Amino acid sequence: MKKMMILAMMMVMTISANAMSYNAAKNEALFLSDKMAYELNLTDAQYDAVYEINLDYMMSVDSRADVFGTWWNRRNMDLQYVLTAWQYNKYVALDYFYRPMTWNAGGWTFNIYAHYTNRNHFYKARPTVFISYKGGNNRKADRFYADRHVAKPAPKAPVAKPAPAPAAKPNNNATWRNTGSNRPTTSANANGHSNANRQIAQNSNKTSHFGGRR
Repeated sequence: MKKMMILAMMMVMTISANAMSYNAAKNEALFLSDKMAYELNLTDAQYDAVYEINLDYMMSVDSRADVFGTWWNRRNMDLQYVLTAWQYNKYVALDYFYRPMTWNAGGWTFNIYAHYTNRNHFYKARPTVFISYKGGNNRKADRFYADRHVAKPAPKAPVAKPAPAPAAKPNNNATWRNTGSNRPTTSANANGHSNANRQIAQNSNKTSHFGGRR
């Protein structure tokens, strides 16, 4: 475990405590922005803006006090305008994004390299402003990126919940089994007499015949 910690610290890049050159700053901003685009699922417009914001921050840091000073606060404010709520919350939760530079042993340390150790791997192509942007948006109006209306991903549509199944209704047409004795079924005829009563009447009119003489 100790060897792994030492190796991770060796992977973290540290430079002397002075202002970075434009070329050094844009390369560091590119690596950081690429990983933010990957983990935060940035659109192309967000990727361009995030690169500009990271470059401005790195070019503005001149002393230890600047690491978490005015320019760091300006970076966070600009990113709030550019990112969606869930993207910004995730950005704050990941320290290697939220605090990309720290002071260590008399120089700047780039914390991203402790998490992404392969410095030659990129997930996206360079942002479209990589060559053209020279810095300075963070020295303009505070609402520069708010007024720029950077395109953001559409919010996810809520998942519709299935309707509850209707409650089972009692079956009013159920057939009941006759558990009584076997009785003839009676049905009324057109005169209102049952067939069973008519059969009884017919039987009573019959006379019995006995054999023999009178």
